Amino acid sequence: MDILIKNAAELVTLKGPNTPRTKKHMSQLASIKNGCVAIDQGKIVDIGKNLKYSADTVIDATGKTVMPGFVDPHTHVVFAGSREFELDMKLKGLSYMEILKQGGGIYYTVDQTRRASEQELIRQSTQRLNNMLSYGTTTCEAKSGYGLSTDSELKILKVQQQLNSQHPMDIVSTFLGAHAIPKNMDADQYVDLIIHQMLPKVKGLVYFCDVFCEQGVFNVAQSQRILEAGKKVGLTPKLHADEIVDTGGAALAAKIGAISADHLLKAANTGLRQMAQQGVIGVLLPGTPFSLMQKTYAKARQMIDLGIPLALATDLNPNCWTESMQFIIQLACLQMKMTPAEAVTAATFNAACAIQRNDQVGSLEHGKQADLVILNCHNHQCIPYHFGINLVSTVIKQGKMI
Repeated sequence: MDILIKNAAELVTLKGPNTPRTKKHMSQLASIKNGCVAIDQGKIVDIGKNLKYSADTVIDATGKTVMPGFVDPHTHVVFAGSREFELDMKLKGLSYMEILKQGGGIYYTVDQTRRASEQELIRQSTQRLNNMLSYGTTTCEAKSGYGLSTDSELKILKVQQQLNSQHPMDIVSTFLGAHAIPKNMDADQYVDLIIHQMLPKVKGLVYFCDVFCEQGVFNVAQSQRILEAGKKVGLTPKLHADEIVDTGGAALAAKIGAISADHLLKAANTGLRQMAQQGVIGVLLPGTPFSLMQKTYAKARQMIDLGIPLALATDLNPNCWTESMQFIIQLACLQMKMTPAEAVTAATFNAACAIQRNDQVGSLEHGKQADLVILNCHNHQCIPYHFGINLVSTVIKQGKMI
């Protein structure tokens, strides 16, 4: 073997059906005490107790937790500039829309990203990916959306493609041209541009098509037009849904067959029930209300009871700047009342399902990609319990120690 990990206090495998976990199944981690993992040629070849293999590298995980690498299914990792100046505005009570009017918000990031060269975007994004990896994330989704023009959106997607080829992180790209409305257009004009100019050109660069369906941005009808057009060029729908107000985004996600609906802070019960019926994954982003100093978080307990498979993600962007899925698990437990086991499932296997990578990653099973993290804690419950530090001891990506 290339690597043998032995004596793990808790080996969290998440072995089970290869479908998104719901209800009580979100709490079933299929853990092994004093577990071992054998890795060869980038793959997991055996899991159990007291495995007897010789290996080039033997890791004694006594007192530690071994689990799948975190999967972050909602990020905006490629952007230029930062918006730390907005914090003073937030502390004065200004809303997101008020900050936007004062020169902050998404248009500031769009301007900085448009000005940046591909090399500069790669440099800044690589630093973020390195941070993510050091905190145990081994696969992430990355959205465009800070270009808002054909050339700039393509530039972002090409940067993501290059990062995927040169960085250890596996990056799954999503087209989010419909992130905001450019200042020189109205919404319908921009929707036409997305459908007729952008979508044909991004085909082959991305797997998913996403829309920010929100009051003052893209309404349900416009969002549906874009997502239907995306389906025609082979892109699976995703949706930013019901983050600020209930627009009916959750119901649209169910209607259109989206793989996921993300945010869902204000989603109506009717839409949530429709998501459950259609098996749409709810990707919850507790870092966003935390960074906005809001008191309201997504209704995770209600969603679990309805049978919605939940995933967790960072929403890494200049308005919610965190690369740590450990922190997101902590918020999920402490603010949304998810159990540690549910949060771990949501940050690994269900997260992999939300970007259609569950055949490869998200659980520790024979034949899967050897993406693992070893944590300096004796069980998974310590992840939300011991907060404010990085618990990662070792990251293994595709069978290589990082």
